[in-house]
Amino acid sequence: MLTPGQPAPSFSLYNTEKQLVSLGDFAGKNLIMLFFPMAFTSTCTAELCQMRDDIATYAGMNAEVVGISVDSPYTLAKFRDEQRLPFDLLSDFNKEASRAYDTIYETYALGLKGVSKRSAFVIDGQGIVRYAEVLDNAKDVPNFTNIQTTLNTLIE
Repeated sequence: MLTPGQPAPSFSLYNTEKQLVSLGDFAGKNLIMLFFPMAFTSTCTAELCQMRDDIATYAGMNAEVVGISVDSPYTLAKFRDEQRLPFDLLSDFNKEASRAYDTIYETYALGLKGVSKRSAFVIDGQGIVRYAEVLDNAKDVPNFTNIQTTLNTLIE
């Protein structure tokens, strides 16, 4: 499991506009990475809409946000549009980022294999993990207060 102080694993994933987004694109900014199991489910919708509603707070902390799931870019595009999410959703369809961040259910509900666990990571502008929370229960949501507290320590 990734712990604070470790370098964040590099990734390159497609967003809903089919553009490649990589960890290096966020150099110099704080990055909140939210892995989530599946678009359109109740807990995922509530989690990402809470982030949407608080986006100004995170922007004021020099933080960008991305949501990551194993859904296809097409599914994520529909979900993003319906929920009016002002941040990128990235498709980890091949499960490479989920495995690199050690945030994957080998077996999920209904016997589905290789679904992202609900997780939150804060990566600083130098690519170092500053916060890591991996939840085993998909109905739980990340501790947004702890995420904000971590970001506050990174404000210069």
